[in-house]
Amino acid sequence: MTIAIEQSRTVAVVGTGTMGQGIAQVALVAGHPVRLYDALPGRAEEAAAAIVARLDRLVEKGRLDAADRDAARDRLLPAAALGELADAALVIEAVLEQLPVKQELFTALEGIVGDDCLLATNTSSLSVTAVAGALRVPARFVGLHFFNPAPLLPLVEVVSGFATAEEAASAAYETAKAWGKTPVRCTDTPGFIVNRIARPFYAEAFAVYEERAADPATIDAVLRECGGFRMGPFELTDLIGQDVNEAVTRSVWDSFFQDAKFRPSLAQRRLVESGRLGRKSGHGWFPHGEGAVAPLPHTASPQPAPAAVTVVGDLGPASDLTAMMEEAGLAVKSVETGGPYIELPSEGQLVPADGRTSVEYTDVVYFDLALDYRGATRIALSASEDTSEQALNEAVGLFQKLGKDVSVIGDVPGMIVARTVAMLIDLAADAVAKGVASAEDIDTAMRLGVNYPLGPVEWNRELGKDWAYDLLHLMDERCPTGRYAPSLALFRQGYGAEEEAAS
Repeated sequence: MTIAIEQSRTVAVVGTGTMGQGIAQVALVAGHPVRLYDALPGRAEEAAAAIVARLDRLVEKGRLDAADRDAARDRLLPAAALGELADAALVIEAVLEQLPVKQELFTALEGIVGDDCLLATNTSSLSVTAVAGALRVPARFVGLHFFNPAPLLPLVEVVSGFATAEEAASAAYETAKAWGKTPVRCTDTPGFIVNRIARPFYAEAFAVYEERAADPATIDAVLRECGGFRMGPFELTDLIGQDVNEAVTRSVWDSFFQDAKFRPSLAQRRLVESGRLGRKSGHGWFPHGEGAVAPLPHTASPQPAPAAVTVVGDLGPASDLTAMMEEAGLAVKSVETGGPYIELPSEGQLVPADGRTSVEYTDVVYFDLALDYRGATRIALSASEDTSEQALNEAVGLFQKLGKDVSVIGDVPGMIVARTVAMLIDLAADAVAKGVASAEDIDTAMRLGVNYPLGPVEWNRELGKDWAYDLLHLMDERCPTGRYAPSLALFRQGYGAEEEAAS
């Protein structure tokens, strides 16, 4: 049985930037002796002082006992040379994201530490296998990807390279768990779990913007207030830094041999080239700094609600709307066969987003997927130029009657939330099928790593195993670039659902 590294054993951290200091603080508070090393003279001492200052603040806030702070301070030792890390049981590096730099460091460490010492990289973008490729004993090498700020965020991705021994990965997992973290296991894939599967959250929003269907403020508002995401992708990338986010996207795209599913955004590239990097530069998608005024999302003006509607067929994820309309005082007639759509008095149809476009039909208004139609405070509608004003106004008025703000966007397949969730589901299903990580670990990683309201595997169960496949299949017909082609894993799910329904 694999156990965590003993609390009495030394943990060494190489690289004393923000991540290195955070990781060192985590190991220190967990009770380990910690040695800090940085190639720049004096940096390790500065980092140790900064860590102690943070511990002091924890004591002031009542989150750490003074005695524990004092004991931790005594266990924290800066190292002037790599040779002082010889007694370490675990070395974690957080140096420059450059493969030769990391390989040179670990090659040197192999000649210093004992044979039982676990070597770990905190890389977020490089291949764990490639870093370990220069080592004499790559079996003891593992990825330990913490999220920033490491002392606060619980998730740690434990990444097994091609040559990583199971004992090494298990020891890293158990150690992270003993430190109070929530570790997840994955194989060495581009972006690991979070940065691989999160790409559509940004990419689909940017695509909707590039298709001139909606502005950034509206897209963010729909994903927050309808989709249940904590932040929209435009405001989030302004916080992260457009250069940082685009570099991760480009790295994953290149690592997957420029697979269309991971294609970067030209609009974001132009933003980076212009120097509009987000909050740190004073302007990104939105203006920042003193006096900056955040743009408001597009919200439709009030419209009268229809007095009566007909619900045709099963609205699936939007089934709650039937009861909601009745509770709001609308006369609702139900027809079991056909659909799914809500027939309006104008004979226009209000249809759940399904990957098609309004222009293909007469007076069809699409409405977006919501995490929870009762709890959502905003809904997006899309219509073509040929949709009658009466049908669109009736659709707007209906959702306003249900207490929702309404954003009318352009006629794009899959709208905003629906296409984003479908792509997240697709990438997650593909990752599970290819053995990248378990379904449980993927959901845990996406909830804890990027604060998604549901894990994509859980979303798949909630929406039905054929929902994402059907939507992406229809989107792929309209945008045949390969980006929206459903994965084989989704096809198998959809086919299984069809077989079950036919039996």
